[in-house]
Amino acid sequence: MGGVYGDKEYYKGIGNINYEGKDSDNPLAFRYYNPDQIVAGKTMREHFKFAISYWHSFGGNGSDLFGQGTQQFSWNEFKEPIQAAKNRADAAFEFISKIGFDYFCFHDYDLVKEGQTFVQSELRLATMTAYIKEKMASSGIKVLWGSANCFSNARYMNGAATNPDFKVVARAGAQVKLAIDATIALDGENYVFWGGREGYMTLLNTDVKRELDHMGQFLSQARDYARSEGFKGNFLLEPKPMEPLKHQYDFDAATTIGFLREYNLDKDFKLNIEVNHATLAQHTFQHELQVAANAGMLGSIDANRGDYHNGWDTAQFPNNVQEMTEAMLVFLKAGGVNGGGVNFDAKIRRNSTDVEDLFLAHIGGADTFARALITADKIVNASPYESLRKQRYSSFDSGKGKEFVEGKLNFKDLYDIAQENDEIQLQSGKQELFENIINRYI
Repeated sequence: MGGVYGDKEYYKGIGNINYEGKDSDNPLAFRYYNPDQIVAGKTMREHFKFAISYWHSFGGNGSDLFGQGTQQFSWNEFKEPIQAAKNRADAAFEFISKIGFDYFCFHDYDLVKEGQTFVQSELRLATMTAYIKEKMASSGIKVLWGSANCFSNARYMNGAATNPDFKVVARAGAQVKLAIDATIALDGENYVFWGGREGYMTLLNTDVKRELDHMGQFLSQARDYARSEGFKGNFLLEPKPMEPLKHQYDFDAATTIGFLREYNLDKDFKLNIEVNHATLAQHTFQHELQVAANAGMLGSIDANRGDYHNGWDTAQFPNNVQEMTEAMLVFLKAGGVNGGGVNFDAKIRRNSTDVEDLFLAHIGGADTFARALITADKIVNASPYESLRKQRYSSFDSGKGKEFVEGKLNFKDLYDIAQENDEIQLQSGKQELFENIINRYI
């Protein structure tokens, strides 16, 4: 197999990416992401568990709805499916080794092209699972999560688990079984479901209740199968409101949590929160993190960003330190993610055509997260941020407010208290002060 990289070096002239500090002039170096630096009791490596998305980084070619591919990367040149998949794997493991991350994430048909028949697809996936397992053993690189692409093939145009045709549901189940098998074989730490086609375009032809029942049953069966095969990790649902469908059932964190609780899946499932999906749902990333954390379901993160002027999933690399600092404040208070990590579900731009650009994008993304984590930790420990937040709710910490929290007051009591306090002094929310604290510590 030619060692970790394979028989060919795909990123010639690019060595291992190292931490050189904020004053470095080297574009191929980390300025803030120091994997061994301890922040809030953990190393950055432990906090983030950075992962590479196999599909964008090694499957993408810069094509879009209006134009052909622009990125002529040599690992995508070979046409025979198995050799093409092995070339892609060689390029992937060389990149992940050089960038210095520990994990990658994959869909089944990222690893190898889907076959003409289900049997052919199964054989191809088994072949590539064995090949990648060898590369993992020689490199120490791990799988953060695996998944099945049950949205690209035409058979899933009306959904997978929610499809009105049982034959399609059965095919999706078989495909997910094989993806779970591959994830277990590769010692994957989590398994993700993304309902890209689980939703509807119009209610005129859709029985929503029935489709949701089918989805709940499908996920329950997938969980039971994986557990029976020894899988110990989390199952993750990834909320997204729409695109490709008009309305997807896992609309946002709150909707997804409600679904999981209704179908008794909340003990095994957590959420994989994606930044761009949050903004498509008209939320902020930090809002979705907070909702998931409040429910004890913050399982993993897909790191990217959207374009504020475009209403679709542009999947750009994160670069806004101020916004990410606000997210890291939620992240730290929640104790980080529960079992997952930070997967760069992002792609370089269509006009970024050099292999070096893959490195620059991931360096920038990692530095954004690292700088935001350092800033958030300083805010928590060296600023009045926490005390100001606590002070804002101090009326519930003693007296009648505390009695209300403890359930010792009824509505008649509230009525009596209100009569005693006709004139209520306004209490400022101090939003500008909180915003200034963020800027001060960046």
